Amino acid sequence: MDDLWYSEYHTSNVRFSVKVSRQLHYEESKYQKISVFESPEFGRFLTLDGIMMLTERDEFIYHEMITHTAMAVNPEIKKVLVIGAGDGGVVRELGKYQGIEEIDVVEIDARVVEVCKEFLPQTACGFEDKRVHLHFQDGLKFVRHTDNLYDLIIVDSTDPFGPGEVLFTKEFYGNCCRALTERGILLNQHESPFYEEDAKAMKSAHRRISHAFPLSFVYQAHIPTYPSGHWLFGFASKAPHPQRDLKADAWNALEIKTKYYNTELHQGAFGLPNYVKEMLVDA
Repeated sequence: MDDLWYSEYHTSNVRFSVKVSRQLHYEESKYQKISVFESPEFGRFLTLDGIMMLTERDEFIYHEMITHTAMAVNPEIKKVLVIGAGDGGVVRELGKYQGIEEIDVVEIDARVVEVCKEFLPQTACGFEDKRVHLHFQDGLKFVRHTDNLYDLIIVDSTDPFGPGEVLFTKEFYGNCCRALTERGILLNQHESPFYEEDAKAMKSAHRRISHAFPLSFVYQAHIPTYPSGHWLFGFASKAPHPQRDLKADAWNALEIKTKYYNTELHQGAFGLPNYVKEMLVDA
């Protein structure tokens, strides 16, 4: 027990391992296997069906990049829908904006929320915000009959299999577009371009989003515990452009406290490596 390691296969030939102090929690919910571990290097971390979802050490990178990128383009966003995000990190970041009036969170597995509240309070600290309304149901069904309601939709999904699979379909992205207001924005986690299987999922998501939205872009961040460390996000909209419409002065005036995101990084994040550009053209 003095040499306990958590290992996750990123490909059949690549394995990522983290030394573990102890396992804090394990259960099989109606939808998936939920575990929480404690590690010397990354602090506590959450896995779903054996896949690492977040660590205390680097979760701020993911959650800031999937939230503030839209808020800096439109600081006047009032009504937000978050799909997935049972760990609470996106809700925590959205809660920093006093101008947001309502945050609907749709998470299929209530146990993820409860486990994160108990074991990952640093991340799940935003659920007590009175503007947050939790809906424990399927994200696809939730948006299916919603029209012109949200200024921002954030899809903080798991990988495109299991409970998260429906959140990568053509129907889902089309429904999201319809659910957004005239200047609405969709942000989503877009997988990694580096390993072959991840790249296939990334290209598929980009193709489907591009067909559903007038404008679609991809941006990037470095997240140490995610496969290859090179992770992509999607920015799609009916009108706003993520770089031309960036309200840097207005966002900076809000004095939102972040550890990773800033408006200079925002502009640079949309500058992609050539191999990724080529993948997106081929998608």
